[in-house]
Amino acid sequence: MFPIENFNMIIRKNFNGREMTGIEIERKFLVKDDGFKAEAVESHHLVQGYICRESGRTVRVRVADDRAYLTIKGRSSDSGMSRLEWETEIPVADALSLLPLCQGGTIDKTRYIVPASAAASSVCRHSDRDADSILRHKTPDSNDGCISAKDDCAACGESGGNPAIRGRKWEVDEFHGDNEGLVVAEIELGSEDEPFGRPSWLGEEVTGDRRYYNSMLSECPYKKWQDASLP
Repeated sequence: MFPIENFNMIIRKNFNGREMTGIEIERKFLVKDDGFKAEAVESHHLVQGYICRESGRTVRVRVADDRAYLTIKGRSSDSGMSRLEWETEIPVADALSLLPLCQGGTIDKTRYIVPASAAASSVCRHSDRDADSILRHKTPDSNDGCISAKDDCAACGESGGNPAIRGRKWEVDEFHGDNEGLVVAEIELGSEDEPFGRPSWLGEEVTGDRRYYNSMLSECPYKKWQDASLP
């Protein structure tokens, strides 16, 4: 059994002036196919568990490749998009000691990083003279201004037709073990109403659906789902 005083020591040692605090705003989607893999620029192996997963707060331990983190998340907003997040990096040895304390099973997954600019769908959002509208990009041989999502839009004058997607990235998680078969994509945004391009491999939105929270998947994994009800 891992002594609780050791856990307290890890908290004091690693949260001494090095914590990161902020509001996490993200949208979550199912993934229809593996087209994202061709657009990924990196991938990482993640193993994580939850020391606490009470309603309104979770305490997560994660090992990501050769680094480790301890993260506290607060209650989600009514929309399911926003919540407080507090995270610090900890030694991998400490994380491996904490994982056996976690409730339920561990989450094992591969995370693919896809730049939002590379994954942008052929949709450009901007205003015309009459009203705010969403105009579809035409093929490069068309003559009405909007061309490829990866080129400059004549109407917006921005790369990809949408300045909001620059610097954004999709994190696509391909789950293993008891959650084999589940693939989920998330994008972190600056505000809940920030527009973004939707890649062709993106499926149904599941933002705010508790079944797809990693903390819930550690308790009721994807392979055990029998119906659409919440666990």
